[in-house]
Amino acid sequence: MQHEAHTGHAHHRHESHQAPGSSWSMAVQATLHCLTGCAIGEVLGMVIGTALGWGNLPTTILAIVLAFFFGYSLTLRGVLRSGLGFRAAVQVALAADTLSIAVMELVDNGVIVLWPGAMDAELADLLFWGALTISLVIAFVVTVPVNKWMIGRGKGHAVVHQHHH
Repeated sequence: MQHEAHTGHAHHRHESHQAPGSSWSMAVQATLHCLTGCAIGEVLGMVIGTALGWGNLPTTILAIVLAFFFGYSLTLRGVLRSGLGFRAAVQVALAADTLSIAVMELVDNGVIVLWPGAMDAELADLLFWGALTISLVIAFVVTVPVNKWMIGRGKGHAVVHQHHH
């Protein structure tokens, strides 16, 4: 009987160390937010690079830069609305999104590079859009646990949510 009470107490204590709102639902929401910025940047970068006749490397670099830009911009917009100054808001966006975007971009671009023919697909090809969609879905699935881990430690989007309340 005493052992059960001790086990219950330890379990309760473990839960109290987690940051508030470190649920899978919050991790999914944070990752969807990240995915939105990454997808906008990826697609825009691919469209611009392809339209300008650039090769794979400069187009991919542009897509990654734009993914970070749009990912940070979406967070920055929300944090600025909370009344935080620009410099502090940029620091929050960098702290909240860097790891999440980096993981998403690494996985997304890794899938595209490894997918036979995907790097040479044109905008009008089904392969281009199919590979991009599937690579973003895989990146999402891999990034959700990363965001859950960060939020559970009061980092990542947990920092952003402090400024929304």
